[in-house]
Amino acid sequence: MNRRPAHLFCRAALAAACTTTLLPAQPAPHARIQAVMNRPEFAHAHWGMEFYDVASGQVLMSHNGERLFVPGSTTKVVTMATAMQTLGADHRFRTRVYRTGPVRDGIIQGDLVLVASGDPNISNRVRDGDRYAFIDQDHSYSGQPLPGDPLLTLRQMAQQVAAKGIRGLTGQVVVDHSLFREGTRELGTRVVMSPMVVNDNVIDLVVTPGRKAGEPATVTVSPKTSLLTVQAFLTTTDSGTPALVRTVEDSTNKDRRYLVISGSVPVGPPSNPRWVVPQPSRFGEITFAEVLTEAGVAAIPRLASRTIDGATMASRYADSLMVAEHVSLPLSKEAVVLLKTSQNLHASNFPFVLGALKGNGGRSGFDIAREWLLSEGLDLNGAVQGDGAGGDAYFAPRFMTRLLAKVWAKPWAQDFKAAMPTLGKDGTLAAIQVNSPGAGKVFAKTGTFGSYDPLNRRQLIHGKGLAGYFTSKSGREIAFAIYVNNVSVAQGDPAIVAGQALGEIASIAWEVTK
Repeated sequence: MNRRPAHLFCRAALAAACTTTLLPAQPAPHARIQAVMNRPEFAHAHWGMEFYDVASGQVLMSHNGERLFVPGSTTKVVTMATAMQTLGADHRFRTRVYRTGPVRDGIIQGDLVLVASGDPNISNRVRDGDRYAFIDQDHSYSGQPLPGDPLLTLRQMAQQVAAKGIRGLTGQVVVDHSLFREGTRELGTRVVMSPMVVNDNVIDLVVTPGRKAGEPATVTVSPKTSLLTVQAFLTTTDSGTPALVRTVEDSTNKDRRYLVISGSVPVGPPSNPRWVVPQPSRFGEITFAEVLTEAGVAAIPRLASRTIDGATMASRYADSLMVAEHVSLPLSKEAVVLLKTSQNLHASNFPFVLGALKGNGGRSGFDIAREWLLSEGLDLNGAVQGDGAGGDAYFAPRFMTRLLAKVWAKPWAQDFKAAMPTLGKDGTLAAIQVNSPGAGKVFAKTGTFGSYDPLNRRQLIHGKGLAGYFTSKSGREIAFAIYVNNVSVAQGDPAIVAGQALGEIASIAWEVTK
């Protein structure tokens, strides 16, 4: 991830200057927690934390609680809470398809228009009709894709069209993506943001090594679409050897991309160097046209030379012209995907979705967040936020714990807590402190922000965070936030070192809180 521009640091410094008023002394961290903070690997790092009893309003432990820290993806706590408060935990996205002309002998005299709703789960995540599936390491972070057809939702909408006796159309398949502007890449995975989200706007490239050195490795492309053709020339090498992979992409035709992958990969588990879709609305037009054709509705995507005016098209949408609709699961179910896996695209989109759906009078999603946070009595001098996922944000532990306490009073609080990763069990905490006393008892959002240090030839973790809840061993409901900034270690991965330390501190706090 790129470093923040200098003006953002200046903005953070100004916010910090507003918090210099003297505050009463707060209870210091427990000795066992202080011992973790004092380890040699954190000699040059900065710590901040706070543990807050949500029932009594008592601060139980605090260290630099009022200072601003780089929070990483703990920012998603703010983003998701704002979305659930503003839209409602029961909010459902409705993605509709309209025809623009009459149907004659099974043929639409015009276009089919899919109106992008901002639904982040036009995919195959739905399981048992009432939950979204996830894998601890999301495919957007090069984890494995969910099993099944990633175009399932589009395919279901195509079947609805066919069920109305429609066999084709004289126009084209068009995606109306006017809900908000697409094209910006979110700051973490660099996936393109858009109100049209098919398979999280990536195409999975699952590379499976052979069973032994010398055998060919295979590449499975999902979803298969005319947008991307992949040729692979990969061999398998002994386990432990580095992967040597070269990719060449021909993008002279934006609707027909060719990717040639060559080189070698070691014996071991499959990998997924997923391909980021460059224009999600176009991806939607191409894939929807393809699944319509497979469903018996002859269709082609919008002609590349043709432009569309969303405002003009919206005036033509009528219930009588709707030929398909996908209704998402409630927003509380999406919270599981976003928080458990730290899904950057979903989180980055939400400020834009809120602005589009609730920003009457031109308010942005951040204006809406500000209004709500202030109405809850929160001190925004302890918060700086410029994106939904955490690539541009600073938070104080005190702000975060007070926000979590406000959330605890909401009717959707239990869903929010359950949607967070569980220490040592699932999501981005699956491998953290798996044998600790607090494993399975701490529910918290992780966060990581780092960059490469070329002087020392290693990674620097600017920010590592953990923010959430636990019911202490003594039965108290605790909201907490822990941050450590500027971690650099001579050996190993500083993100893992810091992540394990934060999880250890949370587990200790669960044990010792009286």
